[in-house]
Amino acid sequence: MKLNILRFAVALMALIPVVGQCQNANTKPTNNTKTLKKAAPLYDAAALAPGLARIKDIADVQGVRGNQLVGYGLVVGLEGTGDGQAAFFTVQSIANTLRKQGVTIDVPLLQLQVKNVAAVLVTANLPAFAKNGGLVDVTVSSIGDAKSLQGGSLIRTPLLAANGEIYAVAQGSLTIGGFNFSSGGSSVQKNFTNIGRIPKGAIVEQEVPTTLTDGKLIQITTREPDFTTASRIADAIHKAGYVAQALDASTISIGLPDDFKGNLIGFIAKIETLSITPDSPARIVINERTGTVVMGGNVRLAAGAVAHGSISIRIDNNPVIIQPAQFNPNPGVVVPLQDTKVTEKKSQLAVVPATTTLDQLVRALNALGVTPRDLIAILQAMKSANMVNAQLEVQ
Repeated sequence: MKLNILRFAVALMALIPVVGQCQNANTKPTNNTKTLKKAAPLYDAAALAPGLARIKDIADVQGVRGNQLVGYGLVVGLEGTGDGQAAFFTVQSIANTLRKQGVTIDVPLLQLQVKNVAAVLVTANLPAFAKNGGLVDVTVSSIGDAKSLQGGSLIRTPLLAANGEIYAVAQGSLTIGGFNFSSGGSSVQKNFTNIGRIPKGAIVEQEVPTTLTDGKLIQITTREPDFTTASRIADAIHKAGYVAQALDASTISIGLPDDFKGNLIGFIAKIETLSITPDSPARIVINERTGTVVMGGNVRLAAGAVAHGSISIRIDNNPVIIQPAQFNPNPGVVVPLQDTKVTEKKSQLAVVPATTTLDQLVRALNALGVTPRDLIAILQAMKSANMVNAQLEVQ
């Protein structure tokens, strides 16, 4: 039996090359290795290089901008969480809305109950090139004393631009991304319930005219003004074979080629895909409320020495009960006994070397062994001592 299995295995191994030759005979020979090497890359290698950014990611074409819209409306259908009687404008708005629907109110307005209605401000951002009939998102915010907008629906609300014209109309059910329930004196709440959104809740009623060129030039504006970045953008456009000039730290003027005068969008698309290395000033952003420190890659430190110590104060309150004398009907007396302790953290003078890279900067600051909140005070002092070559921005 073992001999038969061995013979079968030998025969099978001898058969494999024959099968491979038969397959090669029926198909054309291919060189998969060469084919993979000649295949075009899926992404532009320059776009993936560290530090490079497309012009469309750091600049905008002048004339392409959005418009802010705002409107006043009512949210109805609330479960007793709407505005109270103190929000007199809500009562007046309800009366005006009902009057437009042909309903006459004979009772005084102060007698109306508006617990199921809330007055709101509706805001939206009308993007560039939004067309008539398009849909945009809206944000609904309570302006009265409503407890929650949960489950409410916004009734038709015109949205106006700064010129007073109506550009969109909003209506629909709200999504607030949270909840607010209360019963028997206890309540449970998640997130904020007095603000909500209506995805695609506004219909665009009229378009905003957009002018991209005067027929000869187009201009692009960098989102962060910087002379070096503007100059690099102009140089990249020159290398692509077009005429460009940096007018200031944020504006680059580009000549419209004759062969693209009938294809302006195609020319803008070519300019947007060019890649440059944007430059930025050295900056350190500090948020003292959250203890956050963010440093840019261009931040450098000059050599110096730093010593930082912290003082902590702890107060313990241990109440002592003094019992009354025997047969004394008066109750005992509670006397507060406070114990205050002050401790100071010992620290030594630490040498901070000069840094030329972000990695060296992080190593030098970590060597101080301090918390982020202590680091904020240290960076402010180092800036005053001219040890930090960067802008210090405190939020």
